[in-house]
Amino acid sequence: MTATTRTGPRTGGTTRTAAGTKARATGPARTALPGATAPALVVVAHGSRDPRALSTVRALLGDVRALRPALPVHLGHIELNEPLLPDTLGALGDAAPAVLVPLLLSRGHHVKRDIPEMAGAFPARTRVAAPLGPHPLLVDALHARLLEAGWPARVPADGAVVLASAGSRDPQSRAGTARTATHLAARLGVPVLPAYASAAAPTVPEAVRALAARGYRRVAVASCFTAPGRFATECAAAAPWIVSAPLGTHPAMARLLLHRYDEALRTVGTAARRAAPVP
Repeated sequence: MTATTRTGPRTGGTTRTAAGTKARATGPARTALPGATAPALVVVAHGSRDPRALSTVRALLGDVRALRPALPVHLGHIELNEPLLPDTLGALGDAAPAVLVPLLLSRGHHVKRDIPEMAGAFPARTRVAAPLGPHPLLVDALHARLLEAGWPARVPADGAVVLASAGSRDPQSRAGTARTATHLAARLGVPVLPAYASAAAPTVPEAVRALAARGYRRVAVASCFTAPGRFATECAAAAPWIVSAPLGTHPAMARLLLHRYDEALRTVGTAARRAAPVP
């Protein structure tokens, strides 16, 4: 997880924790940033020209607020939709701490560079949490969406899955998607091949053909997208059999957003305890 504590522009540090933790986020952590009340949660979405994406993200934030009514929850976009993240951070004010949780499914350029740089332009104390994947809760949502699409209870001998995601040139992003595919394969008991809508290979049609060449005749496409949009639509069109809906407002998604928020706060608390002088 990348976490950045800021007391002014461009200041902070980075810590890492093991991705894909098995914690199930069943209980909220109440650790606050040192010297502050519980920070706001800012969900950072990518943005899309598809109007269904914005409505889906807003509904997801409603689910988060229902799970944690006392927590201030805000939305900021990297591009294409309002509110943009800089506008959201500016409206929070200099004194209000916040945890920025990317509504992104792997670690790539947006998580590593764009979001921290936007946050660094403001003096408020902010931390950037880990992206949503890989994580068991993400696999829960992917599995459930496949079942909703018609994935059979009895695993077909000639069945396989293509895990369709946005794609990135960043090797850490592709590694994270591959880990999610591995975990989903273990859940389903069939091969799961990661594929991408852009910037990486294989594409979804290429992955479908590769599985067909290995004798898999019933190939489902699992949509590893947070909301409807161009990439999700293009990948769905390449499905030769069933295709799952984007993850959207599946209950595991709201729980996962809160888990990443709590995880970031626990990291702050641990760092503060380690830095405290021994009496």
